[in-house]
Amino acid sequence: MAQAQAEDVARALRGVVRGEVEFDTASRALVTMDASNYRRVPLGVVAPRDADDVAATLAVCRERGVPVVARGAGTSIAGQATGVGVVLDFTRHMRAIQEIDPEARTAVVQPGVILDELRNAAGAYGLTFGPDPSTHSRCTLGGMIGNNSCGSHSVAWGTTADNVSALDVLTYGGERARLAAGGEGVPGRLREGAAALVQGELARLRTGFPELPRRISGYALDELLPEKGEDWARAFTGSEGTLGVLTAATVKLVPVPGARVLAVLGYADESAAAEAAAGLLPYGPLTVEGMANDLVSDAARASLPRGGAWLFVEVGGDDPTHARANAEDLCRAAREGTTDHSLVTDPGAQRSLWRVREDASGTATRMPDGAEAWPGWEDCAVPPARLGAYLKDFRGLLREYGLRGLPYGHFGDGCIHVRIDFDLLGEAGIQKFRDFSYDLADVVVAHGGSLSGEHGDGQARAELLPKMYGDEMIGLFNRFKDLWDPKGGLNPGMLVRPDRIDQNLRFEPLARRGPVDVEFGYPHDGGDFSAAVRRCVGVAKCRTESAPGASVMCPSFRATGEEKHSTRGRARLLHEMLAGEVVTDGWQSEEVRDALDLCLSCKGCRTDCPVGVDMATYKAEFMHHHYEGKRRPMAHYSMGWLPEWLRLGAATRAVPLLNAGARIGPLAAVAKKLGGIAPERDIPALPRTPFTRWWRKQSDRDRGPEDGQRIVLWPDTFTNYLSPEAGSAAVEVFRDAGLRIAVPPKQVCCGLTYVSTGQLDRARTVMRRTLDHIEPALDAGLPVAVLEPPCAAALKTDVPELLGDDPRAARLAASVRTFAQVLEEYAPDWTPPRLDRPVAGQTHCHQHAVIGEASEKRLRERAGLTGELSGGCCGLAGNFGFEDGHYEVSAACAEDQLLPAVRSAAPGTELLADGYSCRTQLEQLGGVRSRHLAEVLAEALKTP
Repeated sequence: MAQAQAEDVARALRGVVRGEVEFDTASRALVTMDASNYRRVPLGVVAPRDADDVAATLAVCRERGVPVVARGAGTSIAGQATGVGVVLDFTRHMRAIQEIDPEARTAVVQPGVILDELRNAAGAYGLTFGPDPSTHSRCTLGGMIGNNSCGSHSVAWGTTADNVSALDVLTYGGERARLAAGGEGVPGRLREGAAALVQGELARLRTGFPELPRRISGYALDELLPEKGEDWARAFTGSEGTLGVLTAATVKLVPVPGARVLAVLGYADESAAAEAAAGLLPYGPLTVEGMANDLVSDAARASLPRGGAWLFVEVGGDDPTHARANAEDLCRAAREGTTDHSLVTDPGAQRSLWRVREDASGTATRMPDGAEAWPGWEDCAVPPARLGAYLKDFRGLLREYGLRGLPYGHFGDGCIHVRIDFDLLGEAGIQKFRDFSYDLADVVVAHGGSLSGEHGDGQARAELLPKMYGDEMIGLFNRFKDLWDPKGGLNPGMLVRPDRIDQNLRFEPLARRGPVDVEFGYPHDGGDFSAAVRRCVGVAKCRTESAPGASVMCPSFRATGEEKHSTRGRARLLHEMLAGEVVTDGWQSEEVRDALDLCLSCKGCRTDCPVGVDMATYKAEFMHHHYEGKRRPMAHYSMGWLPEWLRLGAATRAVPLLNAGARIGPLAAVAKKLGGIAPERDIPALPRTPFTRWWRKQSDRDRGPEDGQRIVLWPDTFTNYLSPEAGSAAVEVFRDAGLRIAVPPKQVCCGLTYVSTGQLDRARTVMRRTLDHIEPALDAGLPVAVLEPPCAAALKTDVPELLGDDPRAARLAASVRTFAQVLEEYAPDWTPPRLDRPVAGQTHCHQHAVIGEASEKRLRERAGLTGELSGGCCGLAGNFGFEDGHYEVSAACAEDQLLPAVRSAAPGTELLADGYSCRTQLEQLGGVRSRHLAEVLAEALKTP
């Protein structure tokens, strides 16, 4: 019956809707979850192009009794962006900024507008939209209005409700309404019904709502009181899509301060910081954000003042001098209770610190010992003056239940975010989750608080609203809902007549199916692939569309704009594959395969994702099982086995013949067709002499220094067969630095090409053979210098995670060093030649994600190479950009950051790229030659 209904609804929608109507398995699987603990499976998804499409969708669904759920970026924490009917996806088409009026300080936007897009557009007029949740780079205005979002600047600029002027909405019944103060644009039936409700309950509405800045829970019925101007826009904001569907919004803009200073105040502990926060409010701060030591990495802690907890207090001013003076006044007032403080004036340094705070919604999902932690009590709020006392009671209740959590958040507004290590996989743990929720609701109410202070009630807290408001007020909420939506078609189960807080938990189907056999060790997830997939909690940092500075994640999403090509989208599909309800064919799923096909295996998510999702590993795991016992794509044989083909070509001295064939168009076309290579690609020419052959001849003549630190120079496949000039250059530099070099006499390989194509059995064979060959060097304790960043990353991660039973794998991983790391650690007194020129080019994505580039930056600085290399991913990514069907995405990735940076480089700029793929991409798409840092330094050593 469900299938027949879905087909009928889909058919009817396709007849009247201009936007996409998607009822396929993948589209449904992608929206089963938001960033909450909950999961609901919809019938299908509609991406409306305009308000008429929304109206048509509502009409079809209304006629058939099908629910409708409006969805933005799907970052909601309480479950309100999930649904069982038709999901309206506003992120694809209805995302226009229709007007900005700088005089009136307003903007008219469609619901799918991303907050940062509005802020950037308004910034041209010195204005901004005040509310700024940590998901500002991907959350939508429609979602913010639905949840009444707030963000770190709400102490200055208020909640979203404080910043809306008028809203255009459609009811489930098809009525159009223009909501604003006074109610003139509200249909008569609605306005008369609401007037009767308000007039009949004036006393309750005037006294039944707690007075605090972050009261988000329930419907804001008090905004319809006559003394508040009967403000329908404010009453609608925060209704979580249960009353109507937003199609346009007129929002208020606020002036941007001329300058900002970030005061970071250290405190002995979290309670001290919480108690101090309210005392800072009279000084007019823009933010008062709190975070404790347990959420801060060692690297980030080094940039913070002494303390066990901190308040991030942003202070504005007309100019830098004024802002600093205001910040100093605040710091003087706060000094008595602080352990230390610092003033951060550099915008880049401020952004780095704010990233620590913004990523907390993800990092808090893992406890210091690696245990999982979940939303559920993510954002309750109390009056700011009560925050310290509330936190003590909250901590006490955690201890009573044997639970742990890492609080942080908007201390200046009395709003605390926390993720708690609930066990949501077993019955006892779920019962504890329920009991704790009921008891904590009592604590929040006792402190005069709101169960939701930012993210809405959804399913996570709506069941508990009677504790906060009483049954009579809940009855008014039900009446208000029925007035708008008498058929209950909009987002049922949310806010009013809610589903239980322990229903629809997204983990339940995974727990029911149990663990699966996998190849990688998943050491950070206890060897459990489902736990690895559960890492994705849906904060959607991977959906950031603009190039986010040095971040890599997620190049394929930025190239396509499609959810299924984001890290989150792929994780959702893997989750549904493991659940087996929507995606039913397990490892053989074509939906999962298609989504993973455009994953570049850049590993950016391993670092850039706040919870360390490692989609490159998950992709390799999936492809191993998907193609097990089956014929693979030809590219897996041609490029997956590249080390063997290159070795064979060099051994048979066939390189000149191969190069000649590659230059003959018809022969090259046939070779590319047979090898699954993109026809747009040129086949790179092969050097005649591999590095190892050069080394054997050269070392017979010159063995280098007689003393000094011994190192192993790893002849990776790319350096050895494709870029031997990088290897010979490294030899020159290492010898100049006084290092003694050894090169393995037998072929060694990290197995990268086999891993990236999911040929894990072959990868293990290659890796074990490599360990046999390199074991003497490991026994001697020698550092292993690896010039090719992805090979270094594979040795440090893939080898030990595939060969967890071989202790030599961990020893090799610990021995690996990059070119710059070897010089820094083992030749610290060596002085590089001075080049004194700017640089442009690419930091390899695997280096960014696995190793870091701090040593490379320091080496460049010592050599007088100034400027930054591009972040992101070059788009070639080993075999990815060469595979047939990937060329357009590969080129789009290069255009994201790398190619624009190279084109804008000043004459005389040195183009650097330590990765062979990056150098090849620059040559083929940019028409420019770039070099490994070793080549640049070696050339300079030869120059008088």
